[in-house]
Amino acid sequence: MTDPAIPPPAIHVEDVTLTFGGGTPVRALQDVSLRVEPGQFVSLVGPSGCGKSTLLRILAGLARPQRGEAAIEGISAMGRPGLAAFMPQRDLLLPWRRAVANAALGAELAGVPAAEARAEARRLLPQFGLEGFERAWPAQLSGGMRQRLALLRTCLLPRDVMLLDEPFGALDAITRREMQQWLQAVWQEHRRTVLLVTHDVEEALVLSDVVFVMSPRPGRIVHRVEVPLPRPRTSDDTATTDFAARKAQLLRALETAGNTAPVGIASATPPA
Repeated sequence: MTDPAIPPPAIHVEDVTLTFGGGTPVRALQDVSLRVEPGQFVSLVGPSGCGKSTLLRILAGLARPQRGEAAIEGISAMGRPGLAAFMPQRDLLLPWRRAVANAALGAELAGVPAAEARAEARRLLPQFGLEGFERAWPAQLSGGMRQRLALLRTCLLPRDVMLLDEPFGALDAITRREMQQWLQAVWQEHRRTVLLVTHDVEEALVLSDVVFVMSPRPGRIVHRVEVPLPRPRTSDDTATTDFAARKAQLLRALETAGNTAPVGIASATPPA
């Protein structure tokens, strides 16, 4: 029986299996279990096609597995979009809305008054490198600027859980590091729960409390790597011996992911 005095995990995935149909069925996920406590920053890494993005879509309520359960803050995410703030790989900006209106869209749909949502979007535009582009159409923005605008839209959603699918993938190296620092600062201030999908091992280590490694398709969680490095973390920390050791550990986990048994219910909280 669940103790009502103990808050549910922010993210809970249990025994999720999903197979895509068609002429040749493809098993995308196999018995995936994952638990993230409120306020944690967790990353998922793994080879392309291992089901990382599919798992985020399930948690976002946009895909339904054949077996298993996925919940956000104790509420089933099955067929229930909107429980978490979700940023997919594509920016999905609306071409008929200017930058500020695009940034505020998610918050407006979640019930925030339009004037309030747009005022907050204008306030944050400089932090995302978009100052002076308040009235720009998406077609007038570079790929990196569009991605930053999509991240701002996600951050403005009034949700305690954020699901980020390669949010910095389209950014140049300098801007990517700046956005990593900004995301760290926001996370430390508000302690929103973040589940990040990334192919960048260094990015995962800079940002995360815990990194989970997924196997090649069908995706299973096969390794859990803790990152007990002090915060805030900067690019200088990537040159330390401790960081290098964690990076080597994570790279070894990725290399052996296809030959490793799953870890069971993977929890971002270390066992007592």
